[in-house]
Amino acid sequence: MMEEIIHLDKQLLLLLNGSESLFLDYVVLTLTNAKTWIPLYLALFYVLWKTYRNNWCEILLILAAAGLCVVLAGTVDDTIVKPLVARWRPTHDPEIGHLVDVANGYRGGNYGFFSAHAANTFSIALFFSLLMRHRLFVCFMVAWSLVNCWTRIYLGVHYPGDITVGLLWGALVGYGVYRLYCRITLPARYDMRYLSVPIVVLCLTFVYSLIRATIITWS
Repeated sequence: MMEEIIHLDKQLLLLLNGSESLFLDYVVLTLTNAKTWIPLYLALFYVLWKTYRNNWCEILLILAAAGLCVVLAGTVDDTIVKPLVARWRPTHDPEIGHLVDVANGYRGGNYGFFSAHAANTFSIALFFSLLMRHRLFVCFMVAWSLVNCWTRIYLGVHYPGDITVGLLWGALVGYGVYRLYCRITLPARYDMRYLSVPIVVLCLTFVYSLIRATIITWS
């Protein structure tokens, strides 16, 4: 049974991995880069600052909770789970590595189970979604995480199974940290005027990835 699941996982990866488009390669490489999303993190900080004003204890508490999400979701994965499980990334897999479409030489580290990108982004997306509770904001945050997951499959550095487990672990972490936060303090009410800022930043980031890919492709 497990062998069948692993075989299906590999076949699905080869079906979804890569494309013939150099432009799309660079769009994905931009979106998968953690530095690309720094403006989003600053926009989320802006929401906290506008909501809590000078109450830095509450702001720091939420930042600490977000940091805990990253530690439990991604750091635990990278330092413990990946070395322990030692499942090859598709790009390094002796069986199918030569079939994987690699973009601009990007192959990632040796091991890929489970996806830290999926776990990190979904834990953050779920934590802030539960915290701020506005439907449009939730949709954009979940979409942000899923786009990050898609880039990892496109680049061939994670199997769909790696992504699925990463999302599940990220959901568990995000929900668990939120419940812990609620035991310490009561969440505030967040104004949609402020939540529109990270939504706009997300949209502009996607536009930036398209413009950057266009410039690189045609240069």
